[in-house]
Amino acid sequence: MAEQLFRAHGYASVTIADIANELSMSPANVFKHFRTKTSLVDAIATRAIGETLDALRALAQDRPAPERLRALAHQLMQEHLSGQTDAPYVFEMILVTIREELDCGERFRNMVVDMIADIIRAGVCADLYHVDDAEKAANATFDALTCFIHPVMVGLEKADIMATRCDQVLDLIDTALRAPLAK
Repeated sequence: MAEQLFRAHGYASVTIADIANELSMSPANVFKHFRTKTSLVDAIATRAIGETLDALRALAQDRPAPERLRALAHQLMQEHLSGQTDAPYVFEMILVTIREELDCGERFRNMVVDMIADIIRAGVCADLYHVDDAEKAANATFDALTCFIHPVMVGLEKADIMATRCDQVLDLIDTALRAPLAK
């Protein structure tokens, strides 16, 4: 119910009393489960992140690692781009998660880094990538892709230009994973 109200009216416009009223319960009952309005946003974001990542995990596992990595980055970028136009109040909630440093942001990062590490390990097994530490490479890859997969950064550029730049960065990442820097 909170998510529906936030999507329809915006986070700032909805109170715990509004949510409780829609649920035919007292605000105290809502506070019993969610101590603050931001904890509701954290729960909503965590669920949404899980759904997004489940969809990302379904990306073709039989494709080569470089294609999977590219598909992952483009899917995340597209997800955030469409969210800004289709659900502008969701973007307001994303800003709350960032401003309030909610746990869901770190969970999102960790889940995506784990997915990238799995892709890198698959690339190593296929003898495409030559990386000793998949987790370290995955963290660096996530950081390099942040301007294309972070919901706030996605809104700063035209979609076609951003997609081209994302591909260029992915080409650079792929090259680095195939022949890492000498120690």
